[in-house]
Amino acid sequence: MFRRILVANRGEIAVRIIRCCRELGIESVAVYSTADKDALHVQLATKAVCIGPAKSSDSYLNTKNILAAALQTNCDAIHPGFGFLSENAHFARLCEECGLIFIGPDYKTIEMMGDKSKAVALMRANNVPVVPGSNGAIEDVHEAQKLAQKIGYPVLIKAAMGGGGRGMRRVYEDKDFAQAFMAAKMEAEACFGDGTVYLEKLIINPKHIEFQILADKFGHTIHLGERDCSVQRRNQKLIEESPCKILSPELREKMGADAIKAAKAAGYYSAGTIEFVVDRDNNYYFIEMNTRIQVEHTVTEMLSGIDLIRQQILIACGLPLNIKQEDVQLKGWAIECRINAENPKEDFRPSPGKINFLHFPAGNGVRVDSALYNGYEIPPFYDSMLAKIIVHAPTRLDAIRKMRRALEELVISGVETTANLNYLIMHHKDFVRGIYDTGFLDKNLEKILSWENRY
Repeated sequence: MFRRILVANRGEIAVRIIRCCRELGIESVAVYSTADKDALHVQLATKAVCIGPAKSSDSYLNTKNILAAALQTNCDAIHPGFGFLSENAHFARLCEECGLIFIGPDYKTIEMMGDKSKAVALMRANNVPVVPGSNGAIEDVHEAQKLAQKIGYPVLIKAAMGGGGRGMRRVYEDKDFAQAFMAAKMEAEACFGDGTVYLEKLIINPKHIEFQILADKFGHTIHLGERDCSVQRRNQKLIEESPCKILSPELREKMGADAIKAAKAAGYYSAGTIEFVVDRDNNYYFIEMNTRIQVEHTVTEMLSGIDLIRQQILIACGLPLNIKQEDVQLKGWAIECRINAENPKEDFRPSPGKINFLHFPAGNGVRVDSALYNGYEIPPFYDSMLAKIIVHAPTRLDAIRKMRRALEELVISGVETTANLNYLIMHHKDFVRGIYDTGFLDKNLEKILSWENRY
């Protein structure tokens, strides 16, 4: 077992990891920027080290300072959480070269699966269904346009190293292709330092379904069911639930088997997710693998009773997975709402500021993951997520009702948040019926926001 772990992250995921370390009897080292000197993760960790100014590139993305902090405090391992350096193959390699364990997969796997064009090619070679498109990266705009004509519009141009909707362009007509292709490449270069893109058929308003994977270093791989992540804005998830209402037991079993096949093809170990889109005819296609813990891992924890952060740490220690597929029992229904410091009425404009008053919901089947406290000053430099509200109940309708109650109890005074939007979505007839896809929020946002005085 590790003696001391450095947590290379901030916010609620840093708090989540530090708490797990405490339960395992492992000391934790928090790193923080000057803007985060009063942050909760700094206060909860065994030790804390300032790694630079507020800007992420000078602090939470500063590999040199993070590694120096880990070595100076005699850490055994580094947990990257999600975001920041969690899928940075170069950082994972540097950890190895410095004699530190990176709590995640091997850097070669991160590199391979982080290049989405290569990941798709690997899945195609291993008979995992993929969206029709280019066989890997495509550089020439004329070649790409010919392929788009062959596939048939609409098509999706995607950054090979992308994420969060960056470096992505939808193209519905041939006349718009060349401009969109160059725009995607330029944005990919600006955001990820790599302008490589690939092409795939655009599945209009699919379901976005991901399967949670756990795998050890001895070839044992299991899945812990799926999460429906289809309520999105700007290609970023807002609400997640599990199980997915539309999946039949047969389709769930088939997708789960392909998720395990995908992970094994990549030689994967640690916690990760295989992401699929599902069209209206229940055809499913691999789109990417996330080689890290996900924001919404809590949904699966509520259903399975399995602590995914704990499992990550144990796997990184070199221990074999002590859970077999037949041991996995997923009970009831879970829903997560992300509470972001954003104003939905102003195109989700960020809303940093001071928390004047805070009250979190509680009670049976309610979980809150957050780094907020009364009087906390939300810095404007980082992701806007403030908290995750997760509920668990025997049925989907019970879970929806419990989430409504939890959101009614939530008070975050001082900044604008997405809490009211989440609450209104919990009353939308299509969401309640489970009849929604990735186009749900784009289609219904204006109408939903107009209901503010209705509830």
